[in-house]
Amino acid sequence: MKKTHITEQKFADLDLKPQVIEGLDKKGFEYCTPIQALALPVLLTGQDIAGQAQTGTGKTLAFLTATFNHLLTTPEPEGRQPTQPRAIIMAPTRELAIQIFNDAEPLIASTGLKAALAYGGESYDKQLSKLQDGVDILIGTTGRIIDFYKQRVFNLNNIQAVVLDEADRMFDLGFIKDIRFLFRRMPEPKERLNMLFSATLSYRVQELAFEHMHNPEHVVVEPEQKTGHRIQEELFYPSNEDKMTLLQTLIEEDWPDRAIIFANTKHKCESVWGHLAADGHRVGLLTGDVPQKKREKILEQFTRGEVDLLVATDVAARGLHIPQVTHVFNYDLPDDCEDYVHRIGRTGRAGASGHSISFACEEYAINLPAIEEYIEHTIPVSDYDASALIQDLPEPIRMRAPRVQQRRTNTGGTRSGNRKPQGRRPRQPRQSAPKQS
Repeated sequence: MKKTHITEQKFADLDLKPQVIEGLDKKGFEYCTPIQALALPVLLTGQDIAGQAQTGTGKTLAFLTATFNHLLTTPEPEGRQPTQPRAIIMAPTRELAIQIFNDAEPLIASTGLKAALAYGGESYDKQLSKLQDGVDILIGTTGRIIDFYKQRVFNLNNIQAVVLDEADRMFDLGFIKDIRFLFRRMPEPKERLNMLFSATLSYRVQELAFEHMHNPEHVVVEPEQKTGHRIQEELFYPSNEDKMTLLQTLIEEDWPDRAIIFANTKHKCESVWGHLAADGHRVGLLTGDVPQKKREKILEQFTRGEVDLLVATDVAARGLHIPQVTHVFNYDLPDDCEDYVHRIGRTGRAGASGHSISFACEEYAINLPAIEEYIEHTIPVSDYDASALIQDLPEPIRMRAPRVQQRRTNTGGTRSGNRKPQGRRPRQPRQSAPKQS
């Protein structure tokens, strides 16, 4: 059966170097996704693009394929030194930079091109050593890249390809001055291949493209709806008193294989983590205050299935590419409408189905009308039976350092008081609020 997230366009039929095809084959990539099928033919002619596509559509592979192929088909600048990178890929977060590097590894191996990472929160000396050994493709966050640039570790005089990923988030996080600083130290736009990708091509993103790119072609892949048609959305109106017990009851009802729980503040994330950890769940915490090494370990555990639940803030989770997330819980409705789309986009990726459950509580229900206006449909509402919620819950763990609990099981796992799941069904679908297209 044909998968709707894959096109009939084969990578092998594109004008790609054999080494690039080899790297793609090693990862099992044969057919293009829509954004790849639209972007690559344009990029392979040397034309700049400004691409709009949601997270999880394959845009990372699109710009990596184009970047590696461009460096293989374009002669090195005369007199270039090993410490002068030929391509630079800028990302808004260190986690996204790491993910891009990991996705590039098969192409690094098949092409022989060297890549290096530069991002904050990691050993400066270790990254410095890699850069001093020589690099073709520099991947990182703008702050650490600028740090190395000002230390004269490298220069950008011979840049031949530029990628700006998640440009909209770059603006949100206040990195636009850093981006312009770096662009102004590269060759003129017409002398390099420029790629910009963003979830939205807002006016400010298009203005950036106009300023620092050479006649970019706009490539847009719009989903059928902003939230993705494979994501089942559900909304509850819990009281503040019921909010935590409703979350824990729903988790025990569905037993998600891999779920992300979003809250709006670091303090709230720590509170949610403490309740779930005390109840014996294998849960990780991802906030801006968690040290980088610990963050990487938690993400590895979550990806490998050693952690089932990940509690996170928006900034900490932005740009993460974690496969097979089955559930997303919006413990707090986000203040930013776009964050709702980004959150639930963690699930339902690459043709898979997903389930998004949101709480419109007393504090954040005020955000719901703007969210529903932005996504252009109402979120189906379910009632719950307060008497069916789990009551015998242990006292939450007070936050010291993120911990991972013992493995849970379908029969109750490691819980205080040997409590077993009750088999209760708190959901009562509200028929009067159907989803609208």
